[in-house]
Amino acid sequence: MLRRWQFITGSALLLGYTGYYLCRSNLSVATPLLIAQSDVLGLDRARIGAIQSIGVLFYAIGKLLAGVIGDFVGGRRMFLIGLFGAVAATVVFGAASTVALFTVAWASNRFLQSGGWSGIVKTISFWFPARQYGTVMAVISLSFLFGDAAGRYLLGRLIAHGLGWRGLFFTAAFVLAVIGMINLAVLRSSPRERGFDEPDISARNVYGGHGDAGTPDGLSDLLLPYLRSPSFWCVCAISFGLTLVREALNTWIPSYLVDVHHLPASTAAEYSAMFPLVGGVATLAAGWTSDRAGGDRAMAIVPCLLLCAASLVGLATVSRDQNPGLAMFWIASVAFWLLGPYSLLAGAIALDVGGRKGSATAAGLIDTCGYAGAVLSGYGVSRLVDWYGWVSAFTGFATVIGGALIAAVIYWRRERRELVACVGA
Repeated sequence: MLRRWQFITGSALLLGYTGYYLCRSNLSVATPLLIAQSDVLGLDRARIGAIQSIGVLFYAIGKLLAGVIGDFVGGRRMFLIGLFGAVAATVVFGAASTVALFTVAWASNRFLQSGGWSGIVKTISFWFPARQYGTVMAVISLSFLFGDAAGRYLLGRLIAHGLGWRGLFFTAAFVLAVIGMINLAVLRSSPRERGFDEPDISARNVYGGHGDAGTPDGLSDLLLPYLRSPSFWCVCAISFGLTLVREALNTWIPSYLVDVHHLPASTAAEYSAMFPLVGGVATLAAGWTSDRAGGDRAMAIVPCLLLCAASLVGLATVSRDQNPGLAMFWIASVAFWLLGPYSLLAGAIALDVGGRKGSATAAGLIDTCGYAGAVLSGYGVSRLVDWYGWVSAFTGFATVIGGALIAAVIYWRRERRELVACVGA
C-alpha cells in the first residue's frame, strides 16, 4: 500500500508541475505573435525581453521566500498556492492590452509559481528514502522537460490551427485549473496522513542527526547550517551558470529559429520542444546514475558540463552557416549535457543536504542563485543578440558553462571527501 501511495503522490506532483510549465512556456511560444502585433500591443523584442527578465527577478525573489516558508508551512500547501496563483495570473495576461499590465501579470505569475518546486522537494522528503532521491527527482523533473516539450508542441499546433496569443494563455490557464483540482483531491504532505511511517534521510544533510525533523525550530536553526557549508555554495554557483543558460535557451530558441533559419513561427515553436524532450532523457540517466553511485551527484555533473560547453561552440559555428538541420543537432546536444546536471541541483542534491527539516529551503536557495543569473536571460540576451548576433550569444553561453564547470570540479572534490567520511563512520 505504501508503494501505491508513493506512486500516486509522485504522479500528482509530476502532473501538477507539468501544468505549471504550460503556464510558463506560453510566453516564449507566443513571442513571435506578440512581436508581429507590436504596433498594437507595444511589445517589441526588447520589451518582451525586459518582461522576461522582470519575471525571472520576481521568480528568484519568490524562490528564496517560498523555500523558507515552505519548510514551516509544508510542501502540499506551497505547491497548491503556486498552482492556482499561476492560473489567475495567466488569465490576467491573456486579457491584458498594455505593457504595464503585461509586466505585472507576468511578474505575478513567476512570483506565485516560485513556490511550486520547493513544495515538491519538501513533499518528496517525507515520502521517499534517500537511496531513491536521484531517480525519483529525475522522474519528477520530467514535468519541466517532457511536460515543457509537450506544452510547446501543443501550443505550436494551436497556433498552426489559427489560435491567437490570447487563446493560448486562456487555454493554458484552463488546463492547469483542471490539473489543480486533481492535486487538491489526492495530494498529502506526509505518509503519516495515510497511516505509514516516514522513510530515512541522507546522512550527509547539513543538520546531522536533526535533519529528520519535519519543521525547523526557527530561522537561525534553518539557515545557519547552509551559510557554513562551502559545498552547498559551490552548488549555488553551478546553479547560477546552468540556470542562466537554460532560461536563455528556453526563452529564445523559437525566435532564434525564426531569425536565423527563417522557419515559420508555428514550426519554430514545435522544433523548440526538442530542447526539453532530449533533456528529459539526460535527466533520467543522471538521476539513476547518481543513485547507483551511492549519491555521488558530481560524478554526473562534471563531464556533462565539459561536453555542454563544446556543444554550444558547435551551435555558434553552424549559426554562421544558417544550417537548420545542424542547428537542431547542436541544440539537442546542448540539452542533453545541460539539463541532466541542472535537474540534480535543486532536486536530489537539495534533498541530500536539506533532509526533511530544510529541503525546501535548500531547493529555494539553489534556485534563487540560479535565477539571479537567469535575470540576464531575457533583456540581457535580447540586447546581446541585437548588438552582436546569435553567434556571440552562444559563445557567451559556452563561457558561462566553463565557469560553472570550475565550481563543479571543486564541489566534486569536497563531495567525495564527505562520502568517504560517511562510509567510514
